[in-house]
Amino acid sequence: MTWHGVDLRWAYADLLGGIQRRTGCVHRAGDVLHDSLIRLALATTREPIARPHAYLRTVVGTVLTDHYRDDARWAPLPDYEDWTGEGNFAALAPSAERVAQLRACLSAAQRVFDRLPAKRREVFWLFRIDGLSCRAIAERLGLSIRTVENHVMRTMVDLRDAEELMI
Repeated sequence: MTWHGVDLRWAYADLLGGIQRRTGCVHRAGDVLHDSLIRLALATTREPIARPHAYLRTVVGTVLTDHYRDDARWAPLPDYEDWTGEGNFAALAPSAERVAQLRACLSAAQRVFDRLPAKRREVFWLFRIDGLSCRAIAERLGLSIRTVENHVMRTMVDLRDAEELMI
């Protein structure tokens, strides 16, 4: 059974197993394979893809990278069992000094962020918080990719400098 030139039996028997070994999760592997198949179907090439299996393997690598980058944006929560035992809440709570330090860091970062020019602030927000690529931001705001990259780099330098002043 082929779909867009890809043998689906091969995709689900061989490729899915390889993805599962790389992700360590059968559910994540299925998501990656399905995302890759959708990207293959939506590929805007005028000519048929000469080697669809090789192309799909490349797309899988790109989708895996996208998933890893997306996961890196989130901090994992402790397991439910860690929260339900008696006395565990005190061990999970940060100390008063740590809370004060975090508030000071957050306040300084907010001051730096508020002082940024509006365009730089918007670009950085779209890049770091919304997770858009530089290309997507450039298209959305009508800027060049290089300008978007410069805005992101300058903002990161400003935030790093503010962090160094607080330490």
